[in-house]
Amino acid sequence: MKIAIASGKGGTGKTTVAVNLALSLAEKTRVMLLDCDVEEPNDNIFLNIELSKVKDVNLLVPNIDKSRCNFCGDCARFCQYNALAVLPNDIIFFPHLCHSCGGCKLVCQMNAINEEDRRIGIIEKGERKNILLYQGLLNISESMSTPVIKELKKTAFENNRYLAIIDAPPGTACPVIESVYDTDYCILVTEPTPFGLHDLKLAVEVVRTLKIPFGVIINRDGVGNKDVEEYCAKEKIPILMKIPQDEEIARLYSIGVSFIKELDEWKERFIDLYNYINESVKNEAAYSN
Repeated sequence: MKIAIASGKGGTGKTTVAVNLALSLAEKTRVMLLDCDVEEPNDNIFLNIELSKVKDVNLLVPNIDKSRCNFCGDCARFCQYNALAVLPNDIIFFPHLCHSCGGCKLVCQMNAINEEDRRIGIIEKGERKNILLYQGLLNISESMSTPVIKELKKTAFENNRYLAIIDAPPGTACPVIESVYDTDYCILVTEPTPFGLHDLKLAVEVVRTLKIPFGVIINRDGVGNKDVEEYCAKEKIPILMKIPQDEEIARLYSIGVSFIKELDEWKERFIDLYNYINESVKNEAAYSN
């Protein structure tokens, strides 16, 4: 079972849900938590697991032999990302613009282009009790997080068949799609505000396009209005849980403590949440067959 936790915008409580769900389920089974917010992974703030490096994440980029290059410009004309600029007697490569497609090497008639690895991030993992944590970390100044997320998922699922919780980055762009792709269920976390509703609608469009079953958790319930609930009712989207605007929950979050550790009743609520999702996925599979 792979459960993704996503949101249309940042700051809705996605990490809160992912970590509290993982900790609740870890009481009874082994859980794998993937922190796919590789630009700013923060699940481990609440887990304090000692992490070790698993591997580098590399992109193949062109290495140009200028002694063989005739500066014809074919490679630059092919590149849709303007990563190459050809001058009359020189060629300039902009590595941060390169998408590692290999097209420049293919069109070079002088065989002046080979490819080499360029490190853009790392994969780390750690384990404590029943939680196996994987996280990706994008190098500072790098702009493309999707390859790190792709490698993170590949590494984590290579030899593991545990119940997996995937904490996706915020938004609805390529990194989110890579994170939630090929999951069994997606929890969309939102807040009851106009901004929350606007970005929830974008996230709903994404998961519906990907044909992933999903439901909504409303965090900080009570701060805004009922528009999110009315939207979910109209669209027949299940509201899985409401987490109230609560001073104690906020206090625990501010000191890096998952609230299920202090508020015991929430542990059972997260277990019930998983049971509901598990049944929904089984019913969906039965209906499809």
